[in-house]
Amino acid sequence: MNSLGPKGVLINIGRGPYVDEPELVSALLEGRLGGTGLDVFEDEPNVPEQLFGLENVVLLPYVGSGTVETRKAMAELVVGKLEAHFLNKPLLTPVV
Repeated sequence: MNSLGPKGVLINIGRGPYVDEPELVSALLEGRLGGTGLDVFEDEPNVPEQLFGLENVVLLPYVGSGTVETRKAMAELVVGKLEAHFLNKPLLTPVV
C-alpha cells in the first residue's frame, strides 16, 4: 500500500488472499493510499464497514462470471445435474 502512495489506486479483481484487507482499510483511512476498487472481499459477502463511507472507494459485487457464455454453461450444467439425479445416472460433478 505504501509503495502505491497517496495518489495510487489499488484495483483487486482476483480471488484469494492477494490483499491484506485490514491493511488496505488502514491505508485508506490514514491517507497512505489514494483509493481502491474492489469486487472481491476477504470474508465475502461481508465487506468492512469502514469502506462504505469513503469517497475514494468503489465497491462492486463479484461479476466475473457474468458473461452470456458462462451463464449459459452454468444453466446447462444445472439441467444436466438434475437429469442425472432424476434418471439415477452418475453425478456429473461428484464431491469426493
